[in-house]
Amino acid sequence: SLHDALPICFLYQLKIKNEKLKFVFAMQKPSIPKGTRDFSPAEMMRRQYIFDTIRRVFRAYGFAPLETPSMENLSTLLGKYGDEGDKLLFKILNSGDYAAGLSDEEVRSASKICEKGLRYDLTVPFARYVVQHQGELTFPFKRYQIQPVWRADRPQKGRYREFYQCDVDVIGTRSLLCEVELVEIVERVFKALGIRVALKMNNRKILFGIAEAIGHADKMMDITIAIDKLEKIGLDNVKAELMERGLDREAVDRLQPILELNGDNTQKLNRLKEVLAVSETGMKGIEEMETVFGYVGRLGIDLTVELDLSLARGLNYYTGAIFEVKALDFAIGSICGGGRYDDLTGIFGMPNMSGVGISFGADRIYDVMTGLSLFPEEVNSSTRVLFVNLGAEEEAAVLPLLRQLRGREIAAEIYPEAGKMKKQMEYANRRGIPYVVIVGSQELEARAATVKDMRTGEQQQVPFD
Repeated sequence: SLHDALPICFLYQLKIKNEKLKFVFAMQKPSIPKGTRDFSPAEMMRRQYIFDTIRRVFRAYGFAPLETPSMENLSTLLGKYGDEGDKLLFKILNSGDYAAGLSDEEVRSASKICEKGLRYDLTVPFARYVVQHQGELTFPFKRYQIQPVWRADRPQKGRYREFYQCDVDVIGTRSLLCEVELVEIVERVFKALGIRVALKMNNRKILFGIAEAIGHADKMMDITIAIDKLEKIGLDNVKAELMERGLDREAVDRLQPILELNGDNTQKLNRLKEVLAVSETGMKGIEEMETVFGYVGRLGIDLTVELDLSLARGLNYYTGAIFEVKALDFAIGSICGGGRYDDLTGIFGMPNMSGVGISFGADRIYDVMTGLSLFPEEVNSSTRVLFVNLGAEEEAAVLPLLRQLRGREIAAEIYPEAGKMKKQMEYANRRGIPYVVIVGSQELEARAATVKDMRTGEQQQVPFD
């Protein structure tokens, strides 16, 4: 019991019969929850580079920043992500002695002891915000949001329980120009980051049309959940799952050639027109995709944009175009995704408010850039210039120079204690500081500092002024 009460290292002494008895309690090994990570200063500088790059692109398209709380009411979150998504919500126990006085049955009911949850994504909180503040907003409303989200998933490579999303959404318009704008944003972000990607697109209306064409419009959600796993589990397993979900063999056989359509986007859409002629909704989806692809072609967007009929995106709220981005040179899951939602705000009492958005997965983007060594060299150091400290007189001469550099927004510092030159140079190397400025007795006399490039070893004299 003492061990439980004193989890940190503690030495407790008792004097009994003039003998000292020592009880040493082992230090509890510090750890963090699985699926979460600490970020070192070096990692944070690289992550901040990603955030800053994405933020600049968002701002260039007129999107304004927004933040929402880490936790939302469970009533806000539940039912928006499908059954599988609901299972991955982190629920928060009510604080204090809330369970006191409740029956065993009430305690077992999550609704009685959990009324809040950590946000699963940034889109549903955004919809809640729009409804709650609708009188203060001008529509169409364009916002970007860069914050962490949480999912009670099984941690594995590229999949975390806590991770950042960088979302950009526009709500209050059904214009397909918004979809085209998102394609442009994807192009610009990944071009700026140096990542070669392919953007896969589909349309939930086309998926509904496919469900109608094979005679199972009532199984739309079962079909999308199954075919969304095509890349992970393969066609045979998808067909088996579809039959487990109630589709007959004939319907599954009619679906297979649709999923295997090949050719360019125009050829696929033309073939779909024949297959989905019986579905008004499906034909509307084809028309929307033709419009988006037409603009993409006319703008000369330097990006591979592909119609992928197996792309479903499992979230319930998507109703139109859907997006997913894959890195071409690094094996990892999707690093960006999103889509059109026509009535997400309706469940909060504000119907017919269409929106569309896309989310950049900062953590997976980080993994891709690290794996491909894409971060610029200057991102890896917080300090650009180190002034060595050789004594009181030299300190007095250095401080105005240090202040001058900082005034020019050049990150600079002075070694805090006078000491050996070798030790200070080693410090600069370990920190990855590219330039060292030396001011010794000779430099004081000449009123010129010695500036050393730590990467090349080259030195030059620079006058104090």
